[in-house]
Amino acid sequence: MTKVRLYNGRTAWLVTGAAQARAVLSDYRRVSIRPYHGNYPLLNEEFEKVVDSGYADVLFGVDPPEHTKQRQMIMPRFSLRRSAQLRPDIQRIVDEKLDEMMSQGAPADLVSQFAQPVPSMVMSLLLGVPYDDHEEFETPARKLFVPELAEEATAELGDYLDRLIQKKENNPGAGLTGLIDDLIVNQLHKGAITRSELVHIAMAMLVAGTDTTTNVISLGTLALLDNPEQWEALRADHSLIPGAVEEILRYVSLVEAFARVAVEDIDLDGGSIKAGEGILISCAGVNFDPASASDPDTFEIRRPPRPSFSFSHGIHRCPGDNLARLELEISFRTLVERMPNLRPAVPLDQLRSNNNDGTLQRLFEFPVVW
Repeated sequence: MTKVRLYNGRTAWLVTGAAQARAVLSDYRRVSIRPYHGNYPLLNEEFEKVVDSGYADVLFGVDPPEHTKQRQMIMPRFSLRRSAQLRPDIQRIVDEKLDEMMSQGAPADLVSQFAQPVPSMVMSLLLGVPYDDHEEFETPARKLFVPELAEEATAELGDYLDRLIQKKENNPGAGLTGLIDDLIVNQLHKGAITRSELVHIAMAMLVAGTDTTTNVISLGTLALLDNPEQWEALRADHSLIPGAVEEILRYVSLVEAFARVAVEDIDLDGGSIKAGEGILISCAGVNFDPASASDPDTFEIRRPPRPSFSFSHGIHRCPGDNLARLELEISFRTLVERMPNLRPAVPLDQLRSNNNDGTLQRLFEFPVVW
């Protein structure tokens, strides 16, 4: 634990130890996730614009009891059993996108042709959002994390989802149905949530469930190909895939930091956090803590499987972790089965990424051949 200065001159505690991180994230009575506290630690202006847009007004931006109520509404669709039922559909989607890549021929862009459409199609299926409308929700979702476009993107995506909800209300059971339909029948029509809340919950699920998995697929493939012996091991022994998924999640450490603010004084090994002080829990700091993984700087898919910190911890742990793991397992298994000679089409140092701007790590494109 150490004090750091943020871009806007404020200070916050940076937590990089596994034990301290778990203690902070478990302490939901004395630690708040709401981004409207005065000292809530934002990493850059981009996050400030996203918060102002209203995107964080549900689920990962609210504390109990609101969070508890909203989470209970969505969790049945994200259970291990319900996620497993999607395996045939996810496999079909993955095969379909690889068929298209292979038919078009090499080189291909792994990001735009595979890593982006697979999670988008899976979340469309789960939520009941017609994938034929994908430009209507993917375009504003991409703009959401551009500071000057965040407010506009939130309005565009909100308008689309509001129209979709209205269409589903007018024709219940028609077309593709999913979580949004459940929430309309069981929550909206019973007065448990407002239409605005439903729109924001759908928005949160749609954006969080696509962008994150897209980036783990592309960056995970990069990690494997940048360590050829690891790709060869995975190609030779598919039983290593579940462990490889956990190692990719740990090594990529997609989220820069989980932000919180103390609402009461907290004494931890390493420091005393006062009420009102901001806290940043470093995802990579915890995943690379020797207490979490031996020889942490090494990418090793044979490492004994151990859940990473990448889905966070405590009551705000990602509700879609079961589904995300399943998507990643199917994606990497199918890649090594169908493209065993996959390799980068350009030198890796030419790949464009945003690895220093404090947002989700991402590759903008990843040309590959096979």
